[in-house]
Amino acid sequence: MKIAIVGGGPGGLYFAALMKQLDPSHAITVWERNAPDDTFGFGVVFSDETLGGIENADREFADAMARSFARWTDIDIHYRGRTHTVGGQGFAAMGRRELLGLLQRRCQDLGVRVRFSMPAPDTDALRASYDLVVGADGVNSQVRAAHRDIFRPTLDQRHNKYMWLGTDRVFEAFQFFVRQTEWGTMQVHGYPYSETGSTFIVEMHEDVWRRAGFDATEDIEFPPGASDEQAVERVRELFADELAGHQVFANNSKWLAFTTVRNERWHHGNLVLVGDAAHTAHFSIGSGTKLAMEDSLALAACLHEHPHTESALRAYEAERRPVVESTQRAAQASLEWFENIGMYAHQEPTQFCFNLLTRSRRITYDNLRTRDQEFADRVDAAFAASQGLPETAPAMFQPFRLGELELKNRVIVSPMDMYSAVDGVPGDFHLVHLGSKAMGGAGLVMTEMVCVSPEGRITPGCTGLWTDGQRDSWARIVSFVHERSTARIGLQLGHSGRKGSTRLMWEGMDDPLPDGNWEPVGPSPLPYGPGSAVPRELDRADLDALVADFVAAARRGAEAGFDLLELHCAHGYLLSSFLSPTANRRTDEYGGSLRARLRFPLEVFDAVRAAWPAERPVIVRISASDWVPDGNTEHDAVEIARAFIAHGADAIDVSSGQVTKDERPAYGRSYQTPFADRIRHEVAAATGTAVIAVGAIASYDDVNSILLAGRADLCALGRTHLYDPHWTLHAAAEQEYRDAARLWPLPYRAGARKPPSARTDAVRPRLSLLRAEDPGETVHLRWVPSREAVTVLRGPHGVSWAHSETDRRP
Repeated sequence: MKIAIVGGGPGGLYFAALMKQLDPSHAITVWERNAPDDTFGFGVVFSDETLGGIENADREFADAMARSFARWTDIDIHYRGRTHTVGGQGFAAMGRRELLGLLQRRCQDLGVRVRFSMPAPDTDALRASYDLVVGADGVNSQVRAAHRDIFRPTLDQRHNKYMWLGTDRVFEAFQFFVRQTEWGTMQVHGYPYSETGSTFIVEMHEDVWRRAGFDATEDIEFPPGASDEQAVERVRELFADELAGHQVFANNSKWLAFTTVRNERWHHGNLVLVGDAAHTAHFSIGSGTKLAMEDSLALAACLHEHPHTESALRAYEAERRPVVESTQRAAQASLEWFENIGMYAHQEPTQFCFNLLTRSRRITYDNLRTRDQEFADRVDAAFAASQGLPETAPAMFQPFRLGELELKNRVIVSPMDMYSAVDGVPGDFHLVHLGSKAMGGAGLVMTEMVCVSPEGRITPGCTGLWTDGQRDSWARIVSFVHERSTARIGLQLGHSGRKGSTRLMWEGMDDPLPDGNWEPVGPSPLPYGPGSAVPRELDRADLDALVADFVAAARRGAEAGFDLLELHCAHGYLLSSFLSPTANRRTDEYGGSLRARLRFPLEVFDAVRAAWPAERPVIVRISASDWVPDGNTEHDAVEIARAFIAHGADAIDVSSGQVTKDERPAYGRSYQTPFADRIRHEVAAATGTAVIAVGAIASYDDVNSILLAGRADLCALGRTHLYDPHWTLHAAAEQEYRDAARLWPLPYRAGARKPPSARTDAVRPRLSLLRAEDPGETVHLRWVPSREAVTVLRGPHGVSWAHSETDRRP
């Protein structure tokens, strides 16, 4: 093949070297607009997984890299005047200049033509004369910009400002310096990359940046390669303690706002993008160079494996896109955490450190316990102390008091519509469904949305509480839960609004009934989506009647014996549609501003709270984001939560979306938890109001991680409990929780221990002559280039050793 590569960074050069190794007859030319020694940036970090791939692809190059690595396993977090160290992480870093030098020499040895200090020819001209054109020209890619109609990029510029610097202070481990200043929270990300230097990235929210006066050079256009020396000097002064008498160095250093790049397509014809030209991921998870080199490896392999360029490029994108999107989700969570770092300034230090380490949701409590058991023990102890509880159980099994209601643990079976009622009456199905979940170990079991009127149903199969007969059927279910389990049971009360009069879910979710059994209603005559019925706009008399329906249903729920009531103000149903500007276009006192849109939901809440027994809690479920540009955002959710808390809500159950069919949710692991986190720290914590996290929380590890980091007080899981009605009991057994047996109903207690399997009950023979010496509780590897890499072995009773090839001494 005849290949043109635009961009001589790590991605472009590595791809060129790999292709030449696969077939020396390839004619490859790389255009790089900078000179060979014009290297911007300082250190780059690699994961063990990426290094393994590099080693498999090019052992000679991997060995050359390894000779330049700084290696360590520790993370030091400097917070509130103390240093907290966490081990077992595993890092390898090297200078960007050294990496590029190795790649340049490798390309030269293999016969790749690299044209430095020379802009690439026009992309279309290259496409006409080369078999393949690779855009590897970074975040500001000219290739991508020239063909934006093909790639359809979105560029999300974020809210933090950061500056990439270097220092001759050689850190021994990864450093997070978190500083509370008079202007707000600032942080430094630092790590060693050689025997002589470390990367030193200063980051802060734009508001903090402006208050600190860093915007003084905002309007200056710095030429390529020039640094903002005024800002660099200020950084030297502000972070003198962190630099500890060492120098800070600039290299094309100026204030930047991180831009997340995404493209709908990565290839077209014989043109393809790799690395930052195709996608970016925030530097706080250290993945930019890693992703670019992984892209190059996959692209080279696909081109070698497929007979045609088009099929190879399709395979490349199909292989890499899921990996990149997963990394971008983690990076997005991490960058948003750092954008909101000031929100956590009040956290107890151990919890803050755990929160920081688990910010991307890729590292969890179990991960950290595997890597550093001593730190995990400190996290457990700090959490128990903060709750005033004995340190005897995993976080999810610590009891919780919700108003006057005592819950045995922090697991909730989330409301799930079953569409299996007849005339609104819950039957034997609901008894078995909710009864089995209650016997499955959760602290609280929630009903599906119970509708306040026949016209308030979503489908003909929805349950209700508009008759005494329905109340009596619910009372039977509540009695079973109370008599046969130690769980509590809560009633979710709601009205379908404009999403009503639709088919059963498995017959066509949100599709209108063919005969339009009843007329849906809403704040405005706006349908939920294409094909949905247009709701009738509610007038004053309608609103009064609806309040009365909610009150009557709440009273029947209290008579049925429910322990808790949740008012459903989420997912686009009636009260949710009043809150959302996508559904509420009223011009009276119930529409317009957020305060006005809150008016009717608060009227309903106040009436329900007054009708419900004072000693039983009332909570509210909200959609924290409509996931559309003109809808409610997480900032609106904070104010919505604040309003309900001011009116007496005992907890806010934080969901999102389902308000309009136009939504574009950012699905992913625990993807709604950041909304709960924000509400908890900005509103709820100060008032003692509980916050419930919900949404793609699938494992007990997720639950423990959310609770220990302080992102929520309780976790609600829905589909997980459909998969395994005894999920909570099994989670106790998996964690070897010693009081697990007490959770099990007496008839089931014989199953409280996990049954042996073919692997777990095997007796293993001894296959080594001597037992391996126990290295102690925690192994910490730190980068100490003046001698050798030193392994610190922390043994019992706090005794430590420094260990290298040549000495072992206390």
